[in-house]
Amino acid sequence: QVQLVESGGGLVQAGGSLRLSCAASGSIFSIDAMAWYRQAPGKQRELVAAISSGSSTKYGDSVKGRFTISRDNAKNTVYLQMNSLKSEDAAVYYCNFIGVVTTTQRGGMDYWGKGTLVTVSS
Repeated sequence: QVQLVESGGGLVQAGGSLRLSCAASGSIFSIDAMAWYRQAPGKQRELVAAISSGSSTKYGDSVKGRFTISRDNAKNTVYLQMNSLKSEDAAVYYCNFIGVVTTTQRGGMDYWGKGTLVTVSS
């Protein structure tokens, strides 16, 4: 019954910024880790950023220094602030919640969003 809804994608000029959001709905007790992945046409899905329950973060090499991942546990939401966007950042961005515990189950489950498209114009 858990659903992940992404928002914030769209068209932006190179050098601009976007802020992606992904909120989970349902009777959620806790979420272990949250992450963002992306997949561009003709390429494999790659990890963009991840954040642990203790707010420890990691980033893909191509986005270090430009993107920032954060989370709001009260809202069951993960954010991705994307600055200095480049053409190569254009992709479908997917959020991934790991170890989601609901009020009806003790064991954690993983969930994926349906993706939000980010287009970068030159």
